[in-house]
Amino acid sequence: MLKMAELQNDNTRNLLSDIKLLEGLSLTQLDWVARRAHRKIFTTGANVLTIEQPGEAVYIILHGTVKIHVEQGERDVILSILGSGDLLGEMSLIDSIGRSASAVTLEDTLMLWMDRTTFNYILDNFPAVARNLVKILAARVRLSDQMIQSLATLDVNGRVARQLLAFAERYGKDVKDGVQVRIALTQTDIADLVGASRKRVNQTMVFFKEQGLLSVAENGRIVIHDKAGLARYCD
Repeated sequence: MLKMAELQNDNTRNLLSDIKLLEGLSLTQLDWVARRAHRKIFTTGANVLTIEQPGEAVYIILHGTVKIHVEQGERDVILSILGSGDLLGEMSLIDSIGRSASAVTLEDTLMLWMDRTTFNYILDNFPAVARNLVKILAARVRLSDQMIQSLATLDVNGRVARQLLAFAERYGKDVKDGVQVRIALTQTDIADLVGASRKRVNQTMVFFKEQGLLSVAENGRIVIHDKAGLARYCD
């Protein structure tokens, strides 16, 4: 909660300089965006976006974790889990089609948001943002390709290992005994992402812990102690 309070009280202009979407902007351009961007705290379990809802705003996660999902009958299909620095809601602003999925917070989450007019102006007038957006979307496609490949070729151990390594690469923070994944993850979330039962994922996580490959910190975050060891299960 300390990090959340710091970001909530920080100057908006200071926050923008650390956002990948806005990399390469001049100080004048960042000041322009800062005057039009807004901050909002979403409590745990809050619906940020709803599927098929018209897209009127784009959100950037400053702190917290958000689940992107689609409900199919009685099953909740998780498409991705996003953390600090990630963008959501941009697709429907670009193609003017309703939201393709819903988004719900997995913990208290602070976001920066911009309305459609501001976002479109930035894309039209700040070329660096358009280039950054293409890179962000390309990275998502690459990650999706890797996950699809893992579903087709790896067993549950391998799929869990690959997903955890992907999260460590994207949201990892170096700690004394390894790399801590900074987003909130439950075994149920991991199971939905890798297409396995929660029981089977629990068995995998217990096995990885016994092998000394990972542990769970006091704050509930997963800490990976041996990335190379995990990677062996992805071969």
